[in-house]
Amino acid sequence: MSRSIRFDAVLVQAVIAGALSFAHLHDLAEAAGQSGWKAWAYPVSVDLLLVAAWRRLRTARRDRSAWTWFVIALTASLGANIATAGLLDLANVPDWLRILVAGWPALAFLGGTLLVHTPDAPAAPAQPVDEPAAPEVEMHRSDEPAPDPDSAAAVPELAPAPQQSAPNAPVVPAALLDHARKIADAHRASTGSAMPADALSARLQLPAPMADAIAAELQLA
Repeated sequence: MSRSIRFDAVLVQAVIAGALSFAHLHDLAEAAGQSGWKAWAYPVSVDLLLVAAWRRLRTARRDRSAWTWFVIALTASLGANIATAGLLDLANVPDWLRILVAGWPALAFLGGTLLVHTPDAPAAPAQPVDEPAAPEVEMHRSDEPAPDPDSAAAVPELAPAPQQSAPNAPVVPAALLDHARKIADAHRASTGSAMPADALSARLQLPAPMADAIAAELQLA
């Protein structure tokens, strides 16, 4: 099965630019006294340093060392292109350029080692998530006396209320009525007088209709 090949103009342009830059670096290295395979190794070294710096920039864009080595490798490539364009006499290369070309392998090795083996910067610590504020609880002060804990603990479970005999009068459970009678009798025994209805209502913490019904059953004033 045949497959159609799609040519990318940018890819073709990149291949042409890379080949020309490769040739210019080779010519400059050869003119600086690096002959044979050594002249071909220089463009490979420059391109490898460019690739290492570019890969480092993709993972750590704020790494200044990656930008530094990327600019150094790019300057070496562009410098070779400009130098071989007729601005430099390749038959009579200056001494400083020979020294720079001779020292390039050590410089490229140092840069590549630092780019590959430098650990990545630690990730920023996660910001703590603000916990939702607890809902505000409104406190209302009541002047009524608190119920006696002993009496509250002694209150038996209330039996289910029977059907109401009258639509408006609340039905008092028998267990609650017995408990209220015990409290009233204890008050009568200790004070010698009947327990007021409002005092019994405050003691049991009951609503007004229920307290009135209990007071009526116990015949309290």
